[in-house]
Amino acid sequence: MYSLNVGLPTAAGRLATDLAREWPTARARPRDEHTLVCKRLGDGPLGRIGSQVRDALAGTPAFEARIDGVDCFETAATGPSPVLYLSVESPPLTALHDRFCEVFDPVEGIEGADYVPHVTVARGGDPETARRLVDREIEPIRWTVESVHVYDADRGEVTRRFSLPA
Repeated sequence: MYSLNVGLPTAAGRLATDLAREWPTARARPRDEHTLVCKRLGDGPLGRIGSQVRDALAGTPAFEARIDGVDCFETAATGPSPVLYLSVESPPLTALHDRFCEVFDPVEGIEGADYVPHVTVARGGDPETARRLVDREIEPIRWTVESVHVYDADRGEVTRRFSLPA
């Protein structure tokens, strides 16, 4: 399964790791494996997917994104619940997701109108701790998205990188 991901600033990974330490009953993302998925791309030949991504990115400028809080999916669409995450505010990211939904079918329940830009911190622990962490005040993290990449979940590696503006 391939996905189009946005690179994160170091501060985002550090914050996610720190929050996960405060929720020891949950399954945390491994250090340096925090991601911001723009769109799941499905399976298929990498050459074809790469060409579709390049075409869909044409004219896309670099854009701003901001982590502005901690939130929780009480019931995850897939996998263990609850899911604690860093919420991401970026209208250009949402617009890019929508554009990619015209090229790659949206995954029901988590994409299209249901898309919530986020960085997963941890999942499946006790709900009380998750609720307590949602109330945590954080310093916003702002960055400029200057590239996106195609990630191969089966191999656990980045397969293509695209600079913005594309």
